[in-house]
Amino acid sequence: MVYMLAGTHAAAQKIYTKNGSISFFSKSLLEDIAARNNEVMSVINQQTGDLQFSVLIKSFRFKKSLMEEHFNENYMESDKYPKAIFKGVIADLSKVNFNADGSYPITVNGDLTLHGVTNKLTTKGNILIKNGVANAQSTFNITLADYKINIPAVVKNNISKVIAITIDCLYTQKI
Repeated sequence: MVYMLAGTHAAAQKIYTKNGSISFFSKSLLEDIAARNNEVMSVINQQTGDLQFSVLIKSFRFKKSLMEEHFNENYMESDKYPKAIFKGVIADLSKVNFNADGSYPITVNGDLTLHGVTNKLTTKGNILIKNGVANAQSTFNITLADYKINIPAVVKNNISKVIAITIDCLYTQKI
């Protein structure tokens, strides 16, 4: 009986989502580029602060199908690099009370693997707790060259070298 309770308690320490949202935006001379992916998988360990995100690159949706095609084939090489993965930790976990409604500013440190390249990433974010459900949000920038994402010379001056990434995940499930 004690074993079962301990197992249940430990299991309830993780929250997850399979339908988080990640979007990106790039200001461009010819046309702004924006896309959204609503199939983000993410897990937060409420006890340790460990945090993971997994994103299928081909699940990004654009307003124009041609942009989506260029994104997957020419820039992200989605067949070769099908996922983006972030593994990190909430650095200031002690400031977050997952059992009390409120807004909790956080700092996250970790490794972002994108296009086959892994880089350290530190970003600010916020966890909003409402009725026992956590909603994590963050906005940060990445530089395409840091992830060896090459832009063809023909459009190089029309696409921003820095991309704004926005994450919004509602953790409705418990493990």
